[in-house]
Amino acid sequence: MDKVVLGFAPTRRAIFSAPAAVEYRGLTANRLRELNVDFVDIDDINEEGLLYDDEGMEKIYKKFKHAHVDGLFVPHCNFGTEYEVCRLAKKLDVPVLLWGPRDECPDENGMRLRDSQCGLFATGKVLRRFGIPFTYLKNCNLEDDCFAEGIDRFLRVCNVVKAFRNTRVLQISTRPFDFWSTMCNEGELLEKFGIQISPIPMPELTRTMKEIKENEPEAIKGVTTYCCDNMCVRVTPEQLENVAALKLAMTKLGKKYGCNCGAIQCWDALQDEIGIMPCAANALCNDEGFPIACETDIHGTITSVLVEAAGRGETRSFFADWTVRHPFNDNAELLQHCGPWPISIAKEKPSIDTPVAFDHSGSIMAQAKDGENISLVRFDGDNGEYSMLLGNAKTVDGPYTKGTYMWVEVDNLDRLEDKIVQGPYIHHCVGIHMDVVPVLYEACKYLGIKPDLYDPIEEKVKAIIRGEKVK
Repeated sequence: MDKVVLGFAPTRRAIFSAPAAVEYRGLTANRLRELNVDFVDIDDINEEGLLYDDEGMEKIYKKFKHAHVDGLFVPHCNFGTEYEVCRLAKKLDVPVLLWGPRDECPDENGMRLRDSQCGLFATGKVLRRFGIPFTYLKNCNLEDDCFAEGIDRFLRVCNVVKAFRNTRVLQISTRPFDFWSTMCNEGELLEKFGIQISPIPMPELTRTMKEIKENEPEAIKGVTTYCCDNMCVRVTPEQLENVAALKLAMTKLGKKYGCNCGAIQCWDALQDEIGIMPCAANALCNDEGFPIACETDIHGTITSVLVEAAGRGETRSFFADWTVRHPFNDNAELLQHCGPWPISIAKEKPSIDTPVAFDHSGSIMAQAKDGENISLVRFDGDNGEYSMLLGNAKTVDGPYTKGTYMWVEVDNLDRLEDKIVQGPYIHHCVGIHMDVVPVLYEACKYLGIKPDLYDPIEEKVKAIIRGEKVK
């Protein structure tokens, strides 16, 4: 899901210089290649390789549709033809990036070649008339840092939108009875967002585990060897074999039902069936980019998909509980869970052991690595309204606890605590060791979700998205 392809549709208008527009079409395409951007060009559509009329627009649409582009990039190489841009964007229904290169000085006769900035103003207005959400990157030079940063950010936005629109959740059994907070509206998720749930009963999981044990001993050995090489194993060989079988079974069932994430009823019926906690198996799946949420938290695993897409595989996300306040720091909180975090984000060598509050083994124990700019996210909703809680934190020192954990500090924990309690959020969130807040904030406009920042940083986030230098 991390490969993103842009439809590259540079545009011009007849009354401005066509040669200047053609020149900037080529310069922009070359800059995209320097940045290793995958894009579909329109240099075969007409002699200029530019969008400016209906005939060309229809051909471009067919080409982009056939190529399954994930986003539309529309450089205004001169003023641009705003209505053709909007017609194309409406038909494609993918995220749109609006940008134009800074205009050169008027010539010695006072003539201007392009007026690209002026055209951006016109296109923005008409996109609004068409009801098309779009992303704007400020009028800048191709060599400016903000251009490269803006393209990268837009690719991440496109990846989030693509992942969200193609999400199918492997739901393993029902939610635990006591977890009313993790209930979701399956029909509403499908009707509003196209998100599909693939529910399977617990016996299907245990049957698949049994089949893997009987028929795929080498696969079992591969997982157990990996665990022994990378973790301190404090469980019995039989328990470790069950961890491996569970990991392989969830992966296999995910592929069988075409799912990109999952949620499992992690206690306590599972322990009666297989004798272990699923946390270590979840961690192994999470490290491979197939997120599994605890306590059958459907909204939680959808959050993981969004965060993973924003990260584009640069680091793995982690599924956490907001648990307790720091004993000495009034703005710090313990993020913890029984042990499902990917071992790739561990600060120390993890162990497989027995978690807090449970009698069964099979959970990861490790403190997560430090981070100065961690993003914390939660997609959730109730009563027909959905939003995404967004914000940043940094790690701080704190007491040891069992499970996978980190202590984080935010600007104002009282404000954050109030937001979580007032809802529609719960005690679960997803974190990642990078700042994906601007990406997810911008993606929300394409997803039909309200962005909800837990700190008053909206103007800062908007400035980042439009390409300003922000301290």
